[in-house]
Amino acid sequence: MEELSADEIRRRRLARLAGGQTSQPTTPLTSPQRENPPGPPIAASAPGPSQSLGLNVHNMTPATSPIGASGAAHRSQSSEGVSSLSSSPSNSLETQSQSLSRSQSMDIDGVSCEKSMSQVDVDSGIENMEVDENDRREKRSLGDKEPASGSEVSEEQALQLVCKIFRVSWKDRDRDVIFLSSLSAQFKQNPKEVFSDFKDLIGQILMEVLMMSTQTRDENPFASLTATSQPIAAAARSPDRTLMLNPSSTPGTSPRFCGMGSFGASSLSSLGASGGASTWDSYSDRFAIETCKETDMLNYLIECFDRVGIEEKKAPKMCSQPAVSQLLSNIRSQCISHTALVLQGSLTQPRSMQQPSFLVPYMLCRNLPYGFIQELVRTTHQDEEVFKQIFIPILQGLALAAKECSLDSDYFKYPLMALGELCETKFGKTHPVCNLVASLPLWLPKSLSPGSGRELQRLSYLGAFFSFSVFAEDDVKVVEKYFSGPAITLENTRVVSQSLQHYLELGRQELFKILHSILLNGETREAALGYMAAVVNANMKKAQMQTDDRLVSTDGFMLNFLWVLQQLSTKIKLETVDPTYIFHPRCRITLPNDETRVNATMEDVNDWLTELYGDQPPFSEPKFPTECFFLTLHAHHLSILPSCRRYIRRLRAIRELNRTVEDLKNNESQWKDSPLATRHREMLKRCKTQLKKLVRCKACADAGLLDESFLRRCLNFYGLVIQLLLRILDPAYPDVTLPLNSDVPKVFAALPEFYVEDVAEFLFFIVQYSPQVLYEPCTQDIVMFLVVMLCNQNYIRNPYLVAKLVEVMFMTNPAVQPRTQKFFEMIENHPLSTKLLVPSLMKFYTDVEHTGATSEFYDKFTIRYHISTIFKSLWQNIAHHGTFMEEFNSGKQFVRYINMLINDTTFLLDESLESLKRIHEVQEEMKNKEQWEQLPRDQQQARQSQLAQDERVSRSYLALATETVDMFHILTKQVQKPFLRPELGPRLAAMLNFNLQQLCGPKCRDLKVENPEKYGFEPKKLLDQLTDIYLQLDCARFAKAIADDQRSYSKELFEEVISKMRKAGIKSTIAIEKFKLLAEKVEEIVAKNARAEIDYSDAPDEFRGKRPSDGHPDDGPCAAALWHHHGPLHHPATLAELPHRPLQPTDADREHAGTSARTERTDSRLDERETEQ
Repeated sequence: MEELSADEIRRRRLARLAGGQTSQPTTPLTSPQRENPPGPPIAASAPGPSQSLGLNVHNMTPATSPIGASGAAHRSQSSEGVSSLSSSPSNSLETQSQSLSRSQSMDIDGVSCEKSMSQVDVDSGIENMEVDENDRREKRSLGDKEPASGSEVSEEQALQLVCKIFRVSWKDRDRDVIFLSSLSAQFKQNPKEVFSDFKDLIGQILMEVLMMSTQTRDENPFASLTATSQPIAAAARSPDRTLMLNPSSTPGTSPRFCGMGSFGASSLSSLGASGGASTWDSYSDRFAIETCKETDMLNYLIECFDRVGIEEKKAPKMCSQPAVSQLLSNIRSQCISHTALVLQGSLTQPRSMQQPSFLVPYMLCRNLPYGFIQELVRTTHQDEEVFKQIFIPILQGLALAAKECSLDSDYFKYPLMALGELCETKFGKTHPVCNLVASLPLWLPKSLSPGSGRELQRLSYLGAFFSFSVFAEDDVKVVEKYFSGPAITLENTRVVSQSLQHYLELGRQELFKILHSILLNGETREAALGYMAAVVNANMKKAQMQTDDRLVSTDGFMLNFLWVLQQLSTKIKLETVDPTYIFHPRCRITLPNDETRVNATMEDVNDWLTELYGDQPPFSEPKFPTECFFLTLHAHHLSILPSCRRYIRRLRAIRELNRTVEDLKNNESQWKDSPLATRHREMLKRCKTQLKKLVRCKACADAGLLDESFLRRCLNFYGLVIQLLLRILDPAYPDVTLPLNSDVPKVFAALPEFYVEDVAEFLFFIVQYSPQVLYEPCTQDIVMFLVVMLCNQNYIRNPYLVAKLVEVMFMTNPAVQPRTQKFFEMIENHPLSTKLLVPSLMKFYTDVEHTGATSEFYDKFTIRYHISTIFKSLWQNIAHHGTFMEEFNSGKQFVRYINMLINDTTFLLDESLESLKRIHEVQEEMKNKEQWEQLPRDQQQARQSQLAQDERVSRSYLALATETVDMFHILTKQVQKPFLRPELGPRLAAMLNFNLQQLCGPKCRDLKVENPEKYGFEPKKLLDQLTDIYLQLDCARFAKAIADDQRSYSKELFEEVISKMRKAGIKSTIAIEKFKLLAEKVEEIVAKNARAEIDYSDAPDEFRGKRPSDGHPDDGPCAAALWHHHGPLHHPATLAELPHRPLQPTDADREHAGTSARTERTDSRLDERETEQ
């Protein structure tokens, strides 16, 4: 017997195997990578012509293999054939496809594949047939049997694999396969000449299937396929072929498409207005897909591409063989090439770039197999026209979907994820989609109106993706869904805010991927920087106090933009940042001409720049770290800070409305029967409606603004800004020494003032509303910056900017904000603050008397209130206590400081007590209802309006006055000698006497008001503190100063004070007796002065009028001048500052000074004797 060759043995074996096998079980068409939406099972429906490719989410049935027994095995050809498709991918793509196949096979869930084999397709309308388990097991063993390791896959097996993936047959007709009549005829004529290689065969199969689908619907080849796959979730359920977004992803999904798996179905709907269980419709946004032949083609091609991965998962050893891997790579490439033809309309009707892309709904539903989009980009990007024709409609469709999405559901992420995936796709160093995006006409449209900021958001391509927002003024859907319930509880608001913040974080991460990819691509980096600069320059008006919101971008857009820039700036090292970039000729940021500088006028800046430029400008080409840093700095100025101001204004409006509603309710008895009752009821209704709206808007703003992670990013970036400023101030940073050089560095002086102001304003905001954010690694730099600026106030020209820094320190005081005690301790214990902070604040306390503003008179009280509060805390610190004592004994600022303290106490107490008298008067009138009703209506309203104004004034002034009296009380308790100096003692005594007269004089009954605690009026405490100051300064010199006050002092006044203290139990008996002794001592001096007046009553006229009008009799003219030297002197008419001219003492002054010195020594000896006694 002739010995058979190895090839003949293999051929006969395959023939026997094929002859005994009529059908094979196949895998489901849908890769288990796809995301399946939650919801109830989809009801069965009868198949129809338009539903022949119906895709069921939960029910799948195995398909029957189209492969029948083959009459003869075909020998594989050694030569490579040429694909029948003109647009077939090149061989260079096959290697990448092989690696993609191997990586994809690792991501497919084998368990879900096995489970899908036993599921039933309800859409097909065919009942599940009873199949013997042994037969089923035998078929599975035949179909899924993998060749032994090391065995070579034959051509017949390869043909079976091709037919299985494409679900075609050229031998037998079957309902689960597409019968290829043309290919069948060719096989019957001459099987060996049908194809030159498998690439050629794959091209013939796809082309015949797709050309068959272009025929009439009755001859649609896909009608013979059972609905066993789901390229689009539930596309066959509805006749209009709408797409449903899958709200969650399953484990094991594609890392590229489903990397956001944790971003699953939202729990927010249970907290929103709808309350109850959510239905399927509440989970889905629908994107319409056109019912056409192209859709059927895409469904088929996508499923074929997907089945390649399934086969690789089922038979990894076989698919790892070079021949099979090459075959699968060819299948993928051909599917992508034919997809490109379908998207261009080459097989049907040519499509323009203005028509929507068929692929966008698939991308939004996250139902494309892993690597499909990447292969499509890879295949088409080398042909620019084809690439544009396919991907411009895709980009436009994604932008349109982004505009329609909202944070009221989690579907807003899908357009972002799709664009992010496209932009991240790269080949070598090139990102093709990034190049295409940056070349779009709407990448950076030209401004057409004054509202350039809003235009850029609405018209630019990326604007649609950056626009998602939780703010009610940006998107009403958010507030309607989550905050429109009957009552907004604190717990619900907290949970909803956390979920919305999570949504924002994930959406912004996708935005970062998009912009970061465009920046990484060298060809588009300049375009990306140009867009970033355009957003900043177009929204300069957002920094204004009064802004027309219609002309600028929304807060949500700007905060998203800021978040992305923060991420880009995280790895920037300050050594690579040029601090002079803002003055660079090629700086991308355009500052307004009237921008205020830290310590320079515009003329100074221009002169400095002219000097700096010279003939050879020292500027080098700006680098990316520098540009990114300054763009981020300006983005903070235009995003987070305007949002903070809006938040504070909203809180203020809520408080005002609450007060209005409360007043209307409390006074209802007065107006309910009046002619204005209807108007008042309408006003009450409007106020309640507006209040409810504002509360909901605030809840949205809480979610968008009070995000701790976001605020920490802002704080850390401002920490970098502070480091940069400190490097400019002292190049030896971090080893800064104080005081700084008296010459302000010109770079620092020329910087925009908001570089410093924004730091103070942001710190002020987080200390008030999110103090837990304050403790970050950058806190040490922030503390150092505050200390350096407060101790070198000459470096800042604007006193109100220094006042903001003082206010930040005031707000961190434990007496104001207990949660920032650690931060305040860091300031007061900082090594640089112990020697210079107290004198600097004391100097600013006096300098703020004249700020140059029209409101300077009233502004100074608030600023001094802040400084007094800080002093009270610093006084308790041992390190600062010594500095206080040095300043009291020999400091240059102490006399001026005490004079200002006296002036403020006098004015504030006088104004507040006068307002209390007016309040008392109106309250007495209103108590007499008969007399009150007789007053005309307009007069009643005028009196009530005056009452409200007086109440506000008294509350404000009493708070300030109480603080200054507290300061006096603390200082005089610890140190007395400085207050007894000739230039201070008489004025302090006069101030105390005047306020005692107000509290205990004949008209003290006029201060009795209803609910005095409402205004902060505590007369007992105030009287106790004032009398304590008397006792703490009790000595002969101070008694003489009290007696010399002829305006307010009287014996009867002190007797009344003693009587009230006894009656109210304000002081102990011992303290009252001490005060009584002081009163007796003062009265003796008064009697002595009276006798002296009689002795000198006949003095000649030339000796009269030598004494100062208000002061001590022996102080002399020098002391009088020192009293009134509070600050710069001004001309009474022009208010121009007058030059200081030192006084030249005459001989009489010198003689008088000697006499005064002797008198002072005598008084000191008297004081010592009294102390000894």
